[in-house]
Amino acid sequence: MNIIDDLKLQYNIGGIVTKLILWNVALFVFPWLFFALLSLLGFPIDYLQFVSLSSNPAHLLWKPWSLLSYAFFHSGIMHIVFNMIVLNFSGRLFMTYFTAKQLLGLYVLSAIFAGICYMLVFYVLNINAPIVGASAAIMAILVATTTYHPLMDLRLLIIGNVKLWHVTAVIIFIDLVQLRSENMGGHISHLSGALFGFIFIKLLQNGTDLSRGVSRFFGFFANLFQKNKTTPFKKVHKNYTKPVEKSIPKIITKDKSQQQIDEILDKISQSGYDSLTKEEKEFLFKVGK
Repeated sequence: MNIIDDLKLQYNIGGIVTKLILWNVALFVFPWLFFALLSLLGFPIDYLQFVSLSSNPAHLLWKPWSLLSYAFFHSGIMHIVFNMIVLNFSGRLFMTYFTAKQLLGLYVLSAIFAGICYMLVFYVLNINAPIVGASAAIMAILVATTTYHPLMDLRLLIIGNVKLWHVTAVIIFIDLVQLRSENMGGHISHLSGALFGFIFIKLLQNGTDLSRGVSRFFGFFANLFQKNKTTPFKKVHKNYTKPVEKSIPKIITKDKSQQQIDEILDKISQSGYDSLTKEEKEFLFKVGK
């Protein structure tokens, strides 16, 4: 199994956090390689200008997608590495209490909310600058989890045992202190994302799930591209003779395959994915297709 097959397997069996990380990484690596090659051939193109969010609202007229696309692109290797580490940390904490659809909905809605706040503030200050990065959405996920369970115990390397709200408070404090720094737009979006994460959980606790709209939106387009599995009408004649039981071997095979899948998943949960043998990884990959 090569690295491509391994990534496909990780995508198929991984949760929404893994998928979001892979989406962000793919949208960083592949465009960077493609446009770097074009640059070497004498065609330099700044592709980030097409996906970044401008502080000028008029730019939304020719790139309306940038209100969301900016949250899936990054400007440098350290930018994406740090963001993906925090996304993995905060996303898995969030998934302790909530669903994958709620995480995706929060990611999307907080990115849009933070983008609007960023544009409004910079427009008032008469500053024209673009922004990229998933930081605002990640901040929303972290604050949402903290709002729901602020006293969650965490064990950090070197520091030791702390509460979740301690970590979140330090990050918010850093954003507030650096609000007047060179990266003011980034810190404004972080704080906006944090505010949305707080609002999201408070509304959820009152019975309003904002993520449902996002789920219905993606579900609508997923149904459009879903293959029609219904078979055409076929006229048949009823047979009154007793049918011969021929499906028993197939059922037994299916049960054995499911049993093998369960055993492999138990092994992953106990010892991690790397503990699987080559044959077990290939079996999971074939089943996940």
